Amino acid sequence: MSEAPSGGEAAAGTGAARRLPQVPGFRPLGSAASAPKQEGKALRARVPRSAHAALDLDAGRPDAVTAVEESGRGRLPELTPLRVGRMAATPFAFLRGSAGLMAYDLARTPVTGIGAQICGDAHAANFGLYGDARGALVIDLNDFDETVHGPWEWDLKRLAASLVLAGREAGADEDVCRAAAHDAVGAYRRTMRLLAKLPALDAWNAIADEELVSHTDAHDLVGTLERVAEKARANTSGRFAARSTERTEDGGRRFVDAPPVLRRVPDAEAAAVASSLEQYLATLPADRHPLLARYAVHDVAFRVVGTGSVGTRSYVVLLLDHRGEPLVLQVKEARPSALLPHLPAAGFDTPEAEHEGRRVVEGQKRMQVISDSLLGWTSVDGRPYQVRQFRNRKGSVDPAALAADQVDDYARMTGALLARAHSHSADPRLIAGYCGKNDELDEAVAAFAVAYADRTEADHTDLVAAVRAGRIAAEAGV
Repeated sequence: MSEAPSGGEAAAGTGAARRLPQVPGFRPLGSAASAPKQEGKALRARVPRSAHAALDLDAGRPDAVTAVEESGRGRLPELTPLRVGRMAATPFAFLRGSAGLMAYDLARTPVTGIGAQICGDAHAANFGLYGDARGALVIDLNDFDETVHGPWEWDLKRLAASLVLAGREAGADEDVCRAAAHDAVGAYRRTMRLLAKLPALDAWNAIADEELVSHTDAHDLVGTLERVAEKARANTSGRFAARSTERTEDGGRRFVDAPPVLRRVPDAEAAAVASSLEQYLATLPADRHPLLARYAVHDVAFRVVGTGSVGTRSYVVLLLDHRGEPLVLQVKEARPSALLPHLPAAGFDTPEAEHEGRRVVEGQKRMQVISDSLLGWTSVDGRPYQVRQFRNRKGSVDPAALAADQVDDYARMTGALLARAHSHSADPRLIAGYCGKNDELDEAVAAFAVAYADRTEADHTDLVAAVRAGRIAAEAGV
């Protein structure tokens, strides 16, 4: 005969709930499913949604030129004029290069205290297409240099203000620009509500690319996205290498000088970057190692990067496989987030990053559904760097070049993407509970966005005047 079950085993079949220990890292058994939503709603009493319209610029705010000079500290001084020249081009360009100044201002606006992994630089030009491991195109946030754990509102307000500036530059009228900011917030709010209602795993993996346009009713944007996707598919390491390298006597390839963007570097500098890839390999999953073992390191060059990053150290590394097919890696200096000094004023801790490159990479992986399979980090001469694929079928929409009837569609699409990115680290039920069903938050942030766009235009005017007066050097460039 078999043994009779023990008392505990017998109880398991009676329908009574099994008593199991609370496992750290998991939701407590029996906790109310609606609790986060109610907690979010309760926050409205302390921070009314209408309060997000506020923009209070205190007397201690740095002027535009001081802010640009401060943000340039630690960068390569010979590239500072190029960075200033890019920022002086338009008010939207100024905003793109002044994440730290905006963080100073945002730290003096209301926050709910709900934290998320935020981009830190979620302006309208930092969304785009890129290729996944199998070559399919994904659209998402694509710049994470400033990423930190911080107030979700900061990303949303930066996006909204940037849309107003981009719309003005595109020639859209003021009603269209304000509507773009309003509808970006509305798309964020509705997407967060949708994610809050989905099973956790479905919410985690949303939003499918093929559903994004219909979800945000962005049909006027279809043609633009198709054109960007077509260009992105051709934007590969192979095409870059074909244009930027030449054959060497031994049958390999090397980079060709193309100033001011691309330049060859001394042997010692190239060797230091190449040697750092051993440390980079240790930051990758072990299943990537056999892939990279099939490539040889052929050359290293310095390449100037985008507006906000001009002046940081950034290299491209040319790898060739046994057939001579290229893979190009970017080794880009990772500086502390420009938001870091301003987080305490918003009630957020600022733990020192173990490695700034690791902060960027891990922040990116927390926010994207699909990330570059070769993301990692390393150090070169004691400085932290992030490493990623270069020209990984990347494509982007220039929001300042959109037709007026597309600006609003683009705004809704980016608002939805931002909500999905935040939902990976903040419970969507909590944020959805705060944001609510009506457009009170949309109206408030749109008002903030218009006011901040006006302030940015004034800052830009001050920078241009300083350049003309010779107070700060500027250089036009690509």
